[in-house]
Amino acid sequence: MTSREAVARQAPGGDVVARLSRLDRYLPVWILAAMALGLTLGRLLPGLDDALDTLKIGSVSLPIALGLLVMMYPVLAKVRYDETRRVTANRRLMGLSLLLNWVVGPALMFALAWLLLPDLPEYRTGLIIVGLARCIAMVLIWNDLACGDRETAAVLVAVNSVFQVIAFSALGWFYLQVLPGWLGLPTTSAEFSVWAIFVSVLVFLGIPLVAGFLTRLIGECTRGRAWYEGTFLPRLGPWALYGLLFTIVLLFALQGDAITSNPLDVVRIALPLVAYFALMWIGSLLAARAARLDYAHATTVAFTAAGNNFELAIAVAIGTFGVTSGQALAGVVGPLIEVPVLVGLVYVSLWLAPRLFPTDPTLPRSDISSPTT
Repeated sequence: MTSREAVARQAPGGDVVARLSRLDRYLPVWILAAMALGLTLGRLLPGLDDALDTLKIGSVSLPIALGLLVMMYPVLAKVRYDETRRVTANRRLMGLSLLLNWVVGPALMFALAWLLLPDLPEYRTGLIIVGLARCIAMVLIWNDLACGDRETAAVLVAVNSVFQVIAFSALGWFYLQVLPGWLGLPTTSAEFSVWAIFVSVLVFLGIPLVAGFLTRLIGECTRGRAWYEGTFLPRLGPWALYGLLFTIVLLFALQGDAITSNPLDVVRIALPLVAYFALMWIGSLLAARAARLDYAHATTVAFTAAGNNFELAIAVAIGTFGVTSGQALAGVVGPLIEVPVLVGLVYVSLWLAPRLFPTDPTLPRSDISSPTT
C-alpha cells in the first residue's frame, strides 16, 4: 500500500495528517536530510559540481533530468487521462488558474523583489525570473501528497507548459524593462532563448507525460483498470518520492559551495521567496474556495499557482547572466526555500481541509479511490 493509499476518505473534522503513512508523515525530515546531504557533498567535494555539470546535453543536466523523470513518471502514470475533459470544461477553474499563474504570480514576485531587495539588483532580477517560471514538475508531487485532483493537476501543468513557451520571453521583457520604466525604476536588459524554454518543457514534462499515458493505456488494455490501480500503481508509487529525494540531493550538491559561502545573501533572497510562496498559496486557496471549488480542485489550483519551475529559472539565469551571477544564485536558492515551504503547506492543506470545506464529500481521496467530481 502506498502512502496516499493510506489516506482514506475522511469525515469532516478528522485528523487527516495523523492517518498518513510513516513515509509521508516524516517527509519533511527526509527532504531536510536530502538537502543537508547535498549541501555537505557540494561543500566537501569541491569538484563535484563541475563533474555533475559536465553531464548535460545543451542546457539540460542529465542527472537532474533523470531525477525529475523518475519523480514525475509514477505521478503521471496515475492520471486517468480519459477524465481530463471534465477539467477543461470547467471554465471557472481554468480561468482562475490562468489568472493566478500568469497575472498574479509574476506581479507578486515583482513587487516582493523590489520591496525587499531594492539594493540588490542581481538577486532581484533572479527572483523576478523565478516568478515567471511557472511550475511544471514538483507541483505534481505536492498536489498528490495533499490529495488534490490528479487529473486537474495534469491539465493545469500542461497549460502552464504551453504558456511558458509562448509567454515567458514577453513577460520577461515586460517585468524587467517595461514595467520598471513606467514606475521610474532601473531597468534590466535580458534575452531569453525560446528554444531553451521549449527543451526544458519537452524534457521535464513531455517525456514523463507520454510515458505515463502509454503505461496506463497499455496496462488497462492488457490487465484491466482494477489490476492497474490495485496492483501496479502501489508498486510504482514510492518511486516518485525516491526521485524527489535524489533530485534534491543533486540540486544542493551542485550549488552547495555557493549557498554555504554566501549565508547572508541566501537569507536576503529567502525572505521574499517565503513571503511569495505563503501569500500565493493562501491567496489561491481562498480564491478557489470563493469560486466554489471543492477541496480537491481548490488545493490543486493553490499548489499549481504557488510552485515554480526552478530548473527553467536556473537555466535561464545561467544562460543569460552566467553561472557565477547573482541572478543564478537567486535561482538556486529558489528550490532551497520552495521545497520545505511547500512540503509544510501540504500538511497545512490537509489540516485545513475539513475546516475550510466542512461539507465537501471529497475530503480527501485515497490514492486509487474513485475520482472526485
